[in-house]
Amino acid sequence: MQLFRHLIVPTGFSFTYVRSRCDLSLVTSARKDLLLAAAFVSDAQYNRNTPFKTSPEAVRLYYLYNHWIMRTATYFFIFLNLSLAVFEEPAVYPLPFLVTSLVEVLCLLVFFVRLTHFAKVTLRNVFWKDTKNICIMVAILLSLTDLAIYGVLRMYNVRSVRWSRIVRPIFLINFAESRQIRRAFRSIRNTLPEITYVFLLFMFSLLMFSLMALKLFGERNLQTAEGLPYFKNYLEIVFDLYVLVTTANSPDVMMPAFDFSSWYALFFIAFVIINTYIFMSLFLAVVYNNYKKHLKNEIRKLAYMKHRKMIEAFNLLKEEEGAQFVVREARWKQLVKLVAPDITNSHRELLLRISDDEQKGFIDKKSFIQLADLLNIQVITLKIRSHPLGQWMPRVYKSAVSRFLHSMVRHRGFVWTYDVIILINAMFIALDEETPYISYAEWVFLALYIIEILLKVYTYEPRAFFGKNQFWNWFDTLIIFAALTATILNTTLKSTMKYNSQQILDIVFILRVLRLIRIVDSIQRFRVIINTLINIVPTMLTFGGLTLVVYCVFAIVGMELFHGKIQFFPANSNAPHALECGNPALKDSLFARGKYCKNNFNNFASSFIVLMELTVVNQWHVFANGFANVTVQPVKLYFIAFHIVMVIIIVNIFVSFILEAFFVEYSLEKSEVETAIEQKIQELGMGVQEDELQDEQLLDNMETAEHDLEGEGGTKPQSKGLMFKIASKRYRTVDALLQRMFEAEIPLEEEGPSFEEILNLSPTAAAPSNLTSERAA
Repeated sequence: MQLFRHLIVPTGFSFTYVRSRCDLSLVTSARKDLLLAAAFVSDAQYNRNTPFKTSPEAVRLYYLYNHWIMRTATYFFIFLNLSLAVFEEPAVYPLPFLVTSLVEVLCLLVFFVRLTHFAKVTLRNVFWKDTKNICIMVAILLSLTDLAIYGVLRMYNVRSVRWSRIVRPIFLINFAESRQIRRAFRSIRNTLPEITYVFLLFMFSLLMFSLMALKLFGERNLQTAEGLPYFKNYLEIVFDLYVLVTTANSPDVMMPAFDFSSWYALFFIAFVIINTYIFMSLFLAVVYNNYKKHLKNEIRKLAYMKHRKMIEAFNLLKEEEGAQFVVREARWKQLVKLVAPDITNSHRELLLRISDDEQKGFIDKKSFIQLADLLNIQVITLKIRSHPLGQWMPRVYKSAVSRFLHSMVRHRGFVWTYDVIILINAMFIALDEETPYISYAEWVFLALYIIEILLKVYTYEPRAFFGKNQFWNWFDTLIIFAALTATILNTTLKSTMKYNSQQILDIVFILRVLRLIRIVDSIQRFRVIINTLINIVPTMLTFGGLTLVVYCVFAIVGMELFHGKIQFFPANSNAPHALECGNPALKDSLFARGKYCKNNFNNFASSFIVLMELTVVNQWHVFANGFANVTVQPVKLYFIAFHIVMVIIIVNIFVSFILEAFFVEYSLEKSEVETAIEQKIQELGMGVQEDELQDEQLLDNMETAEHDLEGEGGTKPQSKGLMFKIASKRYRTVDALLQRMFEAEIPLEEEGPSFEEILNLSPTAAAPSNLTSERAA
């Protein structure tokens, strides 16, 4: 009060002006809070854990940074940078050095701009403490330095090594978009200490058995099938027994000793049982146990981080309502429009009805925190339409014969009948195509399949039948009509030109075989397995990226070690040493006799093929011996290192991931938010009138059960409307599935741990301590 008594108002000052300025300031502040809250909710929805600046300019830059065009452009230049190895020496498709160097400089410039953009939106102390940002800067500097040195030496015709190509995969790993690949690498890094102890014990066993083999067989003067001394050199014995662990040289490595005495088979049996079955299984067990432990820690961090970001968003938008804080309906709608602008009004109103179940006009804290999960569940809006034939020819379409056709097509027996037809078709595919009756039968099967499609389109509403989510309907129709087109084209060519196109025949054959995939959708157990595989595909791509990184590194090293050492020549070539792959050191070797000359490291593509064959393991020792013969024996360590990294570590982690994914898929029921959506859809009668939707409010006159998707005629005229359904009964990524396990441990009413506490969670901690609002405050 004393302040107002002494307040001096200047002459001509307008209180209206003050009020308008204050109102404008409040509106601007509310808009800033809304944008910031939308950023938090978007991060929670997509599991981003970037601690960004909260100023309005930084938030706008953060939105731009996460835009799908920016992310797509980043990945494009990352893969463009990796693909330069295809065009650089040794090249699959050679390009001038100036072209490849300019493209590489462009890629590095894009990486630098992207990193600078990230620095603008991230807290400074966080940015410079983040190892991945330092790695990107160092990789850019090394690449530019190496490019400059290589270019100068090239001008003076001095051959040098592009050693910086080995750091190119760093860009794929360390950009913020590649958090899944970084998580996989962290799992490997955290698993290595436990694997090391098992590996040392395995090596001790291998060395002991090698020593025993030297003493048992070294003095017997035995020879291999190639006429070489058998088990004379200790290091050669170690390598051969290591290969035996992978079963690649079994039983060849045992046969000289076994031919000498059958009792020696006991040595190899004991070795295989201990090292192949026990130690390799132990590797899988250790990898799986540690992978699961560290993965759960990562997922727990994501769950807490998502919870924390939703709390931050709620605190920005909350208003007091009685004894609690809430978010008003109008603010909630504005928020959802910003976070998910592509969803329909009806979908948004459905989410509002779930969040505000009692229609109080506001959303409480517990319901608000579930918004990110609600947005992650794909809800399909299905418009209810009557069949066009029912409008054009109502008397015919609603006749008794038409109704009989409808019931027949919808009956389960119709599906079973065509399953039997598919199986009979499979038998005919395996028979001789040249037999006239077999050739005519193909036309019969095509006619039956076309009749099936026409009957389904007649029964079901065409736009619903060919909806964007009706994969099997599209697949079935495209396969049938493509096979029909190819068959007609091939028959026409044979009858008019007396010409039988083998390519067209191949296409027809492939399409006929693909037609058998239809049966997968008809058997429930098959469908469950296929759906499970589809659900884990997005996260399986993570291991594809991990494999790409390992392959790139080993391919580049392999090209530097073995380029030009082995050459491939056509079968009728008269070139010197053509039978020895262009290298006399391979004379009479298993590599040359097996005609493996095309398996070389002469370019990037060939290197990838060789590494793929090494991953399969079969005959990998032949490759190792062949490349050792043309270089030096220690290069076998290259192949052993690849086997350890790729097969023992990464493949085992991949198997662990598949096991965990299937356990989660089969053990978890529908989430709470999925159940809430389904209950609300049922409560609302499965549909609303979108044409009459006004002011974004749901109507109360819901559709009746007579308004179904099949467009079946009824006594009452059918109105246009829509229905909802959940696209998938499960989350689209295994991370989301695992995250659901830990979210049940987080009380939604609690503020949760701070960002710093979340990032510092240890793998052994069950939950962060002091999960209280006071601690977070």
